[in-house]
Amino acid sequence: MAADLHCHTKLSDGSVGIEDLIVIAQKSGINTIAITDHDCLAGTVRGQVIGKRYGITVIPGVEISAFDNEAGKRVHIISYLAEKPDRLEGICKRTSVARKRAGQIMMLKVAARFPVSNDFIVGHASGSTNLFKQHIMHALMDAGYTNKIYGELYDALFSPESSTNLLAPIKYPSVEEVINEIHGAGGIAVLAHPYKYNNIPELEKYIEMGLDGVEVWHPSATDENIEEISKLCKKHKLLLTGGSDFHGIYGRNTVTLGTCVTPDEHLDKLMGYKAKKKRAARRAEKEAAAKAAE
Repeated sequence: MAADLHCHTKLSDGSVGIEDLIVIAQKSGINTIAITDHDCLAGTVRGQVIGKRYGITVIPGVEISAFDNEAGKRVHIISYLAEKPDRLEGICKRTSVARKRAGQIMMLKVAARFPVSNDFIVGHASGSTNLFKQHIMHALMDAGYTNKIYGELYDALFSPESSTNLLAPIKYPSVEEVINEIHGAGGIAVLAHPYKYNNIPELEKYIEMGLDGVEVWHPSATDENIEEISKLCKKHKLLLTGGSDFHGIYGRNTVTLGTCVTPDEHLDKLMGYKAKKKRAARRAEKEAAAKAAE
């Protein structure tokens, strides 16, 4: 059973709506997906309802943005199967507000540099909970200033190394805060695409914070990367997941749904993880009580 556990929709920075995503999954022979929009839980319930209609299992998820101040790196943590997802609304909303402010600043700068209106740019973010760089680039594509989302113009406007960039800073929560919030919501914390942001050197630190798993199969990971991270996960008894990080036309590379998937064995472990942890906790409590009674 194919399971793509990393998919984005129009609610964040994907180009495809929830129902369309589910139809693509069905026609691609993918039986299980996770909708993991950036700092956005809005598609979780709707995704599960529509998924049932098409015979697709939709696992509730959200990709939460974090920052490791010590390492100076961005970090993305995916929450899966949160029992109380409303407890994640606060941390997601804070980032969403910061992202919205940054998006407005970048939009104004773009509108001052190119003959496009704010409304024209905002129109390309219709249906999204925020204005992302991809929406701005899509507007510039339609205005004829480029023929692709990513390329020279994107780098000039949004690369930190570019002297002409229009970036506005966004303050993200710490990795530890994100992991704690996910666990507080009864969810499973998985490090997304560790090779994309070079998060491997900090992995053991995140494990100490309570990280539950790592996204092993991802378009950014080579065969050698997969072998390396699989060994680390086995050593630390972490969950292994996989997903395409599907964004439709808003993806940096051409990626189809199901490009990377979670093998059945590891999907089963993910689905049974919380029950296993609860059993282990109960055993530990009984053992502690028995020792105290001696």
